[in-house]
Amino acid sequence: MQTSKDDLVRHAEQQMKTGLSDNTWTDLQKLALTCRILFEGGHDSGLAGQITARGPQSGTYYTQRLGLGFDEISAGNLLLVDEDLNVLEGSGMPNPANRFHSWVYRAREDVNCIIHTHPLHIAALSMLEVPLAVSHMDICPLFEDCAFLESWPGVPVGNEEGEIISEALGDKRAILLAHHGQLSTGQSIEEACVIAMLIERAARLQLLAMSAGDIRPIPPELGREAHDWISKPKRHGAAFNYYARRTLRQHSDCLS
Repeated sequence: MQTSKDDLVRHAEQQMKTGLSDNTWTDLQKLALTCRILFEGGHDSGLAGQITARGPQSGTYYTQRLGLGFDEISAGNLLLVDEDLNVLEGSGMPNPANRFHSWVYRAREDVNCIIHTHPLHIAALSMLEVPLAVSHMDICPLFEDCAFLESWPGVPVGNEEGEIISEALGDKRAILLAHHGQLSTGQSIEEACVIAMLIERAARLQLLAMSAGDIRPIPPELGREAHDWISKPKRHGAAFNYYARRTLRQHSDCLS
């Protein structure tokens, strides 16, 4: 009981490396699972939103087919497209708004998955033109890691929107887009999915807190500590695996 906090953190991190199992799904299956997870997590907004992951060749990525809701996406109906949204594999057309994903991928070599959605609480918060307030321990993976675009550039189907959004995102993992929605990124599909689920929960907490009083900030040094403690690939993987197990009880068809 005399072990220091630093030593306990190091011990726990080592345990996570050996004690938490990785999943064995393909990228296409993980993308399909992500669509179903986000559907169950309140990210559904009709046909709005795009989920992409880098493809096998440079300048390519996987995405869903326009006309299908998140709850209809499966590994077998995803598309492989190039930066100009030409379909390389699959049948159907991609969402034209996917164009701004190409700009983010070009700007961020560390990003391998992008999730853009219009979930209810994020959309409501975006109407207030205020940035995300990270003031709770659970939300700390977004502490100093969520950008804010305070003006709406319009429908993101042009190159201009891609430049604006990618520049506003900068080196952050997520961004709140005023009058629009959210964009989450990750080095892995698992990470991007977990961040997307987290940012919607953060917006819901913020709206609830704002209705009750003034949100109090957390000490920056503790926010950064919690950010780094929670933001581990193994933890993101474990959270994704849990969401996937929960979702597969109702959406087992998404893997094929």
